[in-house]
Amino acid sequence: MLSRTRLAATTTSAIRSRPAAAAANRNNNAVGFFSSSLGSRRPLSSAAVPTWATLDPSSLGCTSEPYAVSNLVDGAWVSDSITSQNKIIIPNPMDKDAPPICTVPDTQVEELGPFIESMRKVPKSGVHNPLKNVERYLQFGEISRKAGEALADPTIASFFATSIQKTVPKSHAQALGEVKVTASFLQNFGSDNVRFLARSFGIPGDHAGQFSHGHRWPYGAVAIIAPFNFPLEIPVLQLMGSLFMGNKPVLKPAEKCSLVMEQFLHLLHDCGMEKGDVDLLNCRGPVAERLILDGDVRLTQFTGSSSVAERLLEVTKGKVKIEDAGFDWKILGPDVADVDYVAWQCDQDAYACTGQKCSAQSILFAHRNWEEETVGLFDKLKVNASRRSLDDITVGPVMTVTTERILDHTAQLLAIPGAKLLFGGKELRDHNIPEVYGAVEPTAVYVPLREMLKEEHFDVCTTEIFGPFQVVTTFDDTEMCHVIEACERMSHHLTAAVVSNDVEFQSTILAHTVNGTTYAGRRARTTGAPQNHWFGPAGDARGAGIGTPEAIKMVWSCHREIIMDSVVPKDWTQPKAT
Repeated sequence: MLSRTRLAATTTSAIRSRPAAAAANRNNNAVGFFSSSLGSRRPLSSAAVPTWATLDPSSLGCTSEPYAVSNLVDGAWVSDSITSQNKIIIPNPMDKDAPPICTVPDTQVEELGPFIESMRKVPKSGVHNPLKNVERYLQFGEISRKAGEALADPTIASFFATSIQKTVPKSHAQALGEVKVTASFLQNFGSDNVRFLARSFGIPGDHAGQFSHGHRWPYGAVAIIAPFNFPLEIPVLQLMGSLFMGNKPVLKPAEKCSLVMEQFLHLLHDCGMEKGDVDLLNCRGPVAERLILDGDVRLTQFTGSSSVAERLLEVTKGKVKIEDAGFDWKILGPDVADVDYVAWQCDQDAYACTGQKCSAQSILFAHRNWEEETVGLFDKLKVNASRRSLDDITVGPVMTVTTERILDHTAQLLAIPGAKLLFGGKELRDHNIPEVYGAVEPTAVYVPLREMLKEEHFDVCTTEIFGPFQVVTTFDDTEMCHVIEACERMSHHLTAAVVSNDVEFQSTILAHTVNGTTYAGRRARTTGAPQNHWFGPAGDARGAGIGTPEAIKMVWSCHREIIMDSVVPKDWTQPKAT
């Protein structure tokens, strides 16, 4: 295999030399985005590109020759012309008339040989474990420290924030927030904190010379299938967790944003990680499935849709840890206060990142006190949503649901007796987003609680639309049991929020629900997956957490007990057989 040739960074002058005719096809929103991809900030110049990087993010979607993402296998970077004759062209998500963002290898099943061989070489005991290659715990502590320090550098943070924005358009604050969380996670596991993850314990035995040791043991060859919506944060946190515990991972990122993790791997190599520690495979889902089966992958961590999760669980006979769909609820209690704050947080939870968070607020249960005329919560929600714009990417392309699908779903809900459109329900104006993506205004549909609970309506009311969309309903004191019933009947239990400082109300809701990451109190939210607490579903034995020591140990290691029994008593005599 040929090692990858570093691409020369595209100069700012070359970016500006695009033909005027092509520029004339852009609408004003797209022009604003691509000429100033960080909101009020200037686009990155070539001088700001890190030395280890192989692309200039300011050139993405602006040059006639799109950037070519590469695969990484068994320690070698290989271009798409080497690993695959096919390529996936990633369209510009903000402007269908602009050049593509990049191309990604469309690796085929018959081209998986090097990846299968790489996985099969990994022993079941892992690359390191508490009794083997223990120096690697310290090595990865240092790699994590250096990578965290790098992401804290404003130039490198902007490099990744721009790369994220170009592939999965979101506001600068959201993109930079993703980088900051990732940096904090890496800093958390610097120095000795990696080997602390593998802390063992001991128990005295039954007699002299016997002692039982419990260890955290790696799986060996593992796979990570990462989603598009957090191109850096989710894959990095899971990738590093797998490495910390002694596994050799193959990473299959979402095609739309693969270049972000490609660049992060270049950063890890610059921080001292061996190129053979991680494989990067760009391909479509069925090809990844074939690698998992033929490469003897012992554990797959999957973040994404429920249908794919169920498929993987079936074909791997359950060897998957999943963080799949989240139809996430928020309940506003009877104690009304801090209305402007609550309205702002509801808007952020439902519509930040264009609603494309697995933790996004999918349904809002508001006590009737919040809809009183003097409170006006729903009016405030409408005003906040109306401020979102393509200009600053506070609303943008919906990457996995088309406009037609979202509007059809809206119509289905509005056909329920008593339902009404609170706001939105329309295609975005003056956009040039490709038809394969969605482009809709932030939308909220009110459905009466008792109608929602009817068998013929419940499924459509609790169908997740991965975009700027939420269902809203109200309840009074006598209907709390119906709210709890709705939460019980939902099929996925990722995040939730109980917005109330009423201790009795809080306790009642928390005692009768199961969501894995639940906020409670006046400032409760559904979104926010920082590095300082567990994030993951509950109520599902297959569920995967992320970010904390507990999550890393639970997902990326298993328990191994080694019982030492060394001393035979001097006065031992052979007993009668049993």
